[in-house]
Amino acid sequence: MKRYRFKKIDAFASGRSSGNPAGYIALFPDDEITDGDMQQIARELKGFVSEVGFLRDGTPGVCDLSIRYFSCEREVEFCGHATIAIMDDLVRNDDRFRNRESLLLQTNKGVVKVLNRTTVDGMVYIRAPEPEFSSACPGAAETAAALGLELPEIDPGIPIGVVNAGLDTLLVPLVSLDACIRCSPDYTALRAFAFAHAVDVVVIYTHETEYAEHDLHSRVFAPTFGYLEDPATGSGNAALGNFLVRENLWTDRSLVIEQGPDREDPNIVRLLRPEDGGLMFGGRGQVRIDGSYVLSTGVLRGQPE
Repeated sequence: MKRYRFKKIDAFASGRSSGNPAGYIALFPDDEITDGDMQQIARELKGFVSEVGFLRDGTPGVCDLSIRYFSCEREVEFCGHATIAIMDDLVRNDDRFRNRESLLLQTNKGVVKVLNRTTVDGMVYIRAPEPEFSSACPGAAETAAALGLELPEIDPGIPIGVVNAGLDTLLVPLVSLDACIRCSPDYTALRAFAFAHAVDVVVIYTHETEYAEHDLHSRVFAPTFGYLEDPATGSGNAALGNFLVRENLWTDRSLVIEQGPDREDPNIVRLLRPEDGGLMFGGRGQVRIDGSYVLSTGVLRGQPE
């Protein structure tokens, strides 16, 4: 058997909201782990966390830390909520980073900057990967059908967009908060639609919010990763923020997004546009489980093969 340092952390939790559960495996220099081991751990945690992040020390002179992410089905190129959860825990508990203003994290999408603002507003912020825009968008009628919505519920005043800010993300504007909350797509149908159009996740959003101090309400569906809904996410909302900037629909420095199917107790994701350019998403994590993960690597003695 192999034993690893493990935490379960809920990212973007706010008040009574549940956040988005992430697994965190902290790998020490002498820990041995294969791609198959990482996939097995993520598969065993299906239904318990959305993704698992595996964190190691980085390469001197290049980055402070490096991370890989796995869902129950496959490796994930970039996972915003797991990054928020793990980095928030790290800067609060690791003496090497507690007083650092920023650090660099190596991901499969390149090196990203982590901003430690835990003493300022209680959050960490992650610089999203540079966005890539695509003009290959499905039609509104097909999109509405895949989401189980009526065509008039899609806002005709804002185009449907595809942006990669870590994951290929389809962005679908809706006319009302009621439509956003009521949306209940069929998993199999939406999964087939996503694969057919080569998108990883589907974000629906509306400018109508439950709380006046918030700017948008969003929901994020991720059927290509083995589950229907991501209750709070960084990469999906980062893609949305970049799209809104490009369409001149967001001109301020900050944006507050309610996310999830819960109208009264949504999860909260914050977006920032730093003076030096780019886009950052922010939140904090709530540690729910702190212990070890024991990975079985063979048949136990006394057990039939």
